[in-house]
Amino acid sequence: MVSIVLYILAALAAAGAVVYLRAAGHRRDLMTLIETRSAEAGQEKGNAYSLAMAAYRKEMHAAILYMILVPVMVLVGALSDSTWRLFFVAFTIPTGLSIWWSRLAVSEARMARNRYEVESRYHQALEQKDLAPKAWAARLAPEQVPDFTGFEIGRVYEAGSGLMSGDFFDVHRLSDTRVAAVIGDVAGHNIESSLTAFQAKYLLRVFLRQFRDPAQAFEELNEQLATGGDRHEEFISACVVVFDTEAGTLRYASAGHPAILLFQQDGVQSLRSTGPLLMLDPHGTYFSKEIQMETGDLVIMYTDGLSEARATSGGTMFSESRIIKSVEREINAAPDVLCKMLLDAAKDFARGTIEDDTAIMAVRRD
Repeated sequence: MVSIVLYILAALAAAGAVVYLRAAGHRRDLMTLIETRSAEAGQEKGNAYSLAMAAYRKEMHAAILYMILVPVMVLVGALSDSTWRLFFVAFTIPTGLSIWWSRLAVSEARMARNRYEVESRYHQALEQKDLAPKAWAARLAPEQVPDFTGFEIGRVYEAGSGLMSGDFFDVHRLSDTRVAAVIGDVAGHNIESSLTAFQAKYLLRVFLRQFRDPAQAFEELNEQLATGGDRHEEFISACVVVFDTEAGTLRYASAGHPAILLFQQDGVQSLRSTGPLLMLDPHGTYFSKEIQMETGDLVIMYTDGLSEARATSGGTMFSESRIIKSVEREINAAPDVLCKMLLDAAKDFARGTIEDDTAIMAVRRD
């Protein structure tokens, strides 16, 4: 009878060892998962791995103890009646309590692994959510623009406080001697505004190749967008400058956009709007102007996030006049430097915060 009891205890100890080994296996899986995810993200394993390791060691310690108890119980079962009582009292109570406690070990280890997987997926989803606006911004305001012989081009883009950007710019070659620079701003900071900006940017590419005059390209774009569905609450300001190296001219058209600034040897010209905002009237008309452009002449194009940056006290805007003065102080700087300088000047004026999206382009003829 005594041997049977001890053999039953040995069986229970073996069962406890199996339970804790399974729990340790789940902890090991969690450690492997953390290692893999951390390596993919190029990050340290961190506290989650340390906690999983501590739990793994605890489960393995319990499993090893139970594996030692199994042969001890079998051995005691073969001893005399006077000896087994001591082992029975010494092992029965702690073994029983530990086995009772171990019933939760596997489920807790499995829950820890599943919780980490859920949290990991959640953080990945948040990262994708954060990357989506950046991906759109990269298409609307690319970090790299083509290199065009005869022109030095600078640009800078700063996202505002909205979720999505409505500002865009583009530079592309129309022919061997003609290069188009485009900048625009769709009202709003939501996904619809960003989609409209994306559509306008690439439709302009098509129409600027189809029509030699940028005003005609605007009229076609305006008709397409204004009649393209229920968009009565949307409108776009944009301007296009086509540089002709053979004729030595620039031809521009502006749809309600802030003035293009042309810096030449004899001063600065503010090239104002030549037509209404896009999408206000499907039958709106636009015209363009052509100006002689000499070597060294500089064109500054920007969205209203720059000119309308406001001082924290009084609400005064940065304004076109401050833009002109800032450029004149650094007129010989490279276009990239000028763009960054203008953005920094507006930030300083607004005490570090510009609420609206801001795009700036500078084009100098070599």
